[in-house]
Amino acid sequence: MMRIKHIQLYHISLPLRSPFVTHAGKVTDREVILIEILDEDGLSGWGECVPFSTPFYTAETIDTAWSMLTDLIIPEVLNEPINHPNDMVACLRPLKGNYMAKAALEAALWDLYAKQKRMSLAECIGGVRDKIEVGVVISLGENLEERLMEYVKAGYKRYKLKVEKGKERALLENVFSIMPNLPLMFDGNGMYNEEDMEKIVSLDDLGLLMIEQPFPAGDLVLHRRLQQQMDTSICLDESVESYHDAWQAIQLQSAQIMNIKPGRVGGLTEAINIHNLCQAYQIPIWCGGMLETGIGRAHNIALASLPQFTIPGDISASNRYFERDLLTTNIEVHEGEVQVPEGYGIGVQINREYVEFLTIRTIMIGSEGIL
Repeated sequence: MMRIKHIQLYHISLPLRSPFVTHAGKVTDREVILIEILDEDGLSGWGECVPFSTPFYTAETIDTAWSMLTDLIIPEVLNEPINHPNDMVACLRPLKGNYMAKAALEAALWDLYAKQKRMSLAECIGGVRDKIEVGVVISLGENLEERLMEYVKAGYKRYKLKVEKGKERALLENVFSIMPNLPLMFDGNGMYNEEDMEKIVSLDDLGLLMIEQPFPAGDLVLHRRLQQQMDTSICLDESVESYHDAWQAIQLQSAQIMNIKPGRVGGLTEAINIHNLCQAYQIPIWCGGMLETGIGRAHNIALASLPQFTIPGDISASNRYFERDLLTTNIEVHEGEVQVPEGYGIGVQINREYVEFLTIRTIMIGSEGIL
C-alpha cells in the first residue's frame, strides 16, 4: 500500500519570459495546477496539470481540471487501495476523458512511488539514459535571429518552428538563411485541411526533419494520404490520445514519427504503453512539451530516458520560458543535453516558498474529504 495521507492542489500562475505565440493563441503567464501527495511517512510526490486557462488547445482547462480533480478523481483514488500507480488507471477507467487531470495525479503517484522504493523515476520505469538530447520551440513573434543564436549556442539538437498559414515557406527559408543546416521542423497544430494538401507537399524540397500534426486530431486518413506523397516524415501529436490511437495510426501508416505527451495521453502509464508499441513497430518517438514548469519537465525527462525516444524532445532549459522556475536548481542544457536526475523520484527539489507565493488557490483533501 502507498499509504496516502492527503493530497494538496495548488493553482499557480507563473510569468513567462516572453509571450508564447501560436496561430491558436498567446500565453503570457503559465497557469498550472500542482499536485502534492503526502504519505504517512512524510514523503511527497509531485505532479503538474498542464491544460491552459481557455480551451484554445484542448477541451480541458485549468478550471475543468480543478473541478474534476477535487470533485471526482481525487476522492475516487483516496477510497481505493493503491499499491502502484497503475492501480489508479484501473480505478479511474469509468471516468471518461479528462486526460490531463488524470495524468497529473498519476504523475504525483509515480514520483511518490519511486521515492518509496528509493529509486529515481527514470530507473523505476526502465530508463536507459543518464543524459537526453533536447530540442527547442521557436514561437511566432520572437526575435528570430537573436533566439536562434541563443539556442544554437546552447547546443539544442532539434528546432521546431511555429508558423502562420500561408507563410510557411517564407518563415522556414528565413530560418535556413540564418542557419542553413539546422535540423528544422514545423508544427502545423492541426490548422490545415484537405485543400491545403498540395501546399504542404510543395514544402518537401526544403529537407525538413519532419512536419508535425498538419491536419486536425481526428483525421488519420488525411495524414496517411499526405505521408504517401512526401519524403518528409509526418509526425502525429494531437491525433494520439491513447494506445488505441497510436495503434490505429501505425496500422494506417498515417505517420512515420510520433510525439508523446504524458498529459495528452492520460499519464505516464499510457505513455509507456505507447512507447512500447512504437518500439515494437520501430516508430521513432520524442517527448513533447506543454510549457511545463520544472516539475512537469522533470517527469518528461524521466519518460524521455526510455530507449525508443530517439529524437530530441521539447525539453528545454528552465530559462527558455521562465525567469524563475519552481525548483531550487534550474534544469539546464549543456551541449544540447539535459542530465537525467539521479535523486529519488523526479530527483528535483521544489521551492515551496515560491510555490506558495504564486498560489492563487489551494485545497487539501483526505480520505474523509476537504481538510
